Amino acid sequence: MSKIAYDPIKDRFAGIIRTSRPLRTLFYKLLDLFFLRSWHVRKIIRKVGHPLDDAGSWRMLDAGSGFGQYDRFILHEFFNVRVKAFDVKHDYLEACRYYFERQISEGRISFHVQDLLVADLEPEYDMAICVDVLEHIEDDVKVMSNIANGLKEGGYFLMHSPSHRAEEDAGEDEFFVGEHARAGYSKEDISAKLRKAGLKPVDVQYTYGKYGHAAWVMLIKNPMLWLTNYGFWSLPMVALYYLPTLPVGLLLMAADVMRTNERGTGIYALARK
Repeated sequence: MSKIAYDPIKDRFAGIIRTSRPLRTLFYKLLDLFFLRSWHVRKIIRKVGHPLDDAGSWRMLDAGSGFGQYDRFILHEFFNVRVKAFDVKHDYLEACRYYFERQISEGRISFHVQDLLVADLEPEYDMAICVDVLEHIEDDVKVMSNIANGLKEGGYFLMHSPSHRAEEDAGEDEFFVGEHARAGYSKEDISAKLRKAGLKPVDVQYTYGKYGHAAWVMLIKNPMLWLTNYGFWSLPMVALYYLPTLPVGLLLMAADVMRTNERGTGIYALARK
């Protein structure tokens, strides 16, 4: 079986949708539908964000914004939020600036090239999110500490990452974890690191449990391996594959969000300053 890195696959999709707002909107919707981490992250952002939004103007930091998937969700979900998005990938940020041109002109969001290891932030944010970023950074405590410095007292920090079980789950298919500085986190590990960074854990839970993992293999891992080995010419075959598997996979994902997983290959942590 051939091996390639996971990021180039994402970069190829990013290149296809870079200058088309309709295609990028569709891409965001597909990410929200197919990726279970998005289900968990959006659920928690809603829970924390709506009381903030009801109280008036508030600020959100997206630390590692990537494609801008969560920025789109946040701007659509909340009326009173102002978002600052950081990333190190210039091309991703330029694509986001194009897509969010209207919201940028309205002052609702801004995008910045920023290395989270050296970010010097003023305490102005009510909430910060850091989704599937920390596993790529060796000095993760430094990053969490820098983000904590940017939070107001009582401000929320939400992270999602693979758990410590992600590497054993990947098995031979190391391109799913080969670009990571660590396999992931246990509840105890991330809780200790959050405290070291000046944050108090509020809710730490595993994601991609028994049902969520089955959905990931069905909807993400198998098609990704298919594309890796046979190229993008196999897309029609992948589309046919989803006809029977998508409804089952979505039900499994819903079950993962509704239950408390004793173990899982993903993890989220909500903390406060």
